[in-house]
Amino acid sequence: MDEIILIAPDSSKSIISILMRRRSVRSFGKTGISLKEVSELLWAACGKNSDWGGRTAPSAGATYPLEIYLMAQDVESLVPGLYRYVVERHVLSLVTKGNPARELSGACLNQKTIINAPATVIISADFNRTTTRYGDRGKRYVYMETGHCGQNLHIAAESLGMGTVMVGAFKDEEVKKILGIPEEVLCLCPVGKNEEK
Repeated sequence: MDEIILIAPDSSKSIISILMRRRSVRSFGKTGISLKEVSELLWAACGKNSDWGGRTAPSAGATYPLEIYLMAQDVESLVPGLYRYVVERHVLSLVTKGNPARELSGACLNQKTIINAPATVIISADFNRTTTRYGDRGKRYVYMETGHCGQNLHIAAESLGMGTVMVGAFKDEEVKKILGIPEEVLCLCPVGKNEEK
């Protein structure tokens, strides 16, 4: 299995100044992004921040239903492809090589931001991890966790001079088939240098 070790996050930025600038961004610069930037984005989204396994995004009963993937198109040191973020070890694990950005854009109602971004973070969920404990109400908790994770990603992107947007308009089964992952895809977040500033 191909694994890429990621870099520890930088904790020196003010959250208030970042929140003042946070916006949804759909236009990205032409340059790629670094592995260090990817490391910080993924860790902020839902990385491990405690010895016992707690994460940056709260999870009902610490059931952690979310799985995070990175579709890399133009990321330093990464072969274009789909990678799974392994939270416990803060590494990326290659799932498949290739670049399905055009197919994915089509399944996202032709949103070009997917094609133009150097990377897209995919937030997916295994609902059973939470509903086994909380029944149908667990679905609500999964959606809440997705929102926390997405906002964390937005904040991290802004702190890095980057931008993202949570894409929720897509054909569920088509996106799942293109990515070839077992979980339910909840949103896609294309990320890149913020061209709108």
